[in-house]
Amino acid sequence: MIRFFYNLSPNPMKVALCLEEMGLPYEPVPVDTRKGEQFDPAYTAVNPNGKVPAIVDGDVTVFDSNAILMYLAGKTGRFLPEGEPVRGEMLSWLMFVATGIGPFSGQCVHFRHFAQDGGAYATERYTFEARRHWGILDQRLADRTYVLGDTYTIVDMAVWGWARMVPFILGEGAFGDLPNVKRHLDALNARPAAQAAEALKGRHAFKAEMDDEARSFMFRAVNSAA
Repeated sequence: MIRFFYNLSPNPMKVALCLEEMGLPYEPVPVDTRKGEQFDPAYTAVNPNGKVPAIVDGDVTVFDSNAILMYLAGKTGRFLPEGEPVRGEMLSWLMFVATGIGPFSGQCVHFRHFAQDGGAYATERYTFEARRHWGILDQRLADRTYVLGDTYTIVDMAVWGWARMVPFILGEGAFGDLPNVKRHLDALNARPAAQAAEALKGRHAFKAEMDDEARSFMFRAVNSAA
């Protein structure tokens, strides 16, 4: 059985969706990052980067959410497009999520919601880039059911993890400018696998407070430099 190290943030949740879509048996192992559990030696032996998610599948260990999606798709042969041209599109858009949507959205959240000293330039910069990336995706989805067309793939799962958080990332009215992203999100939310992934919220309790202890674990480099 696959051991799935997770919390409820976007990157682990996209893997949860993938596991559910593929019908793979897995054991969810909570890692409470606001308590610093990602830095426990037992976990850094799984992921030296000290982040979630990660999986252990027999003698195979994989960390980074997009690497996990690709591994699971390769393992099962499911949710992958057929043909080299569309496979190139899949890799391009998966990396677009991995290197654009995810990092800029994450930094936008950090500076808009959690940075104690504000930082007007950083907030403006990351908000602009997050909006720009989501806008590109919205345009891509304007005439397609899924990111790659009519075929539901791991790229859509990668998008879903982050799209759930768009109002928190960009503000409550953000979907007004991203109607195609919202339509895509609603379609995926209606899938039984997405509902099963969301049900993980009831499996384990995670620390909700972003107090000084949580900040010391979540933003270690900032705190150590202070």
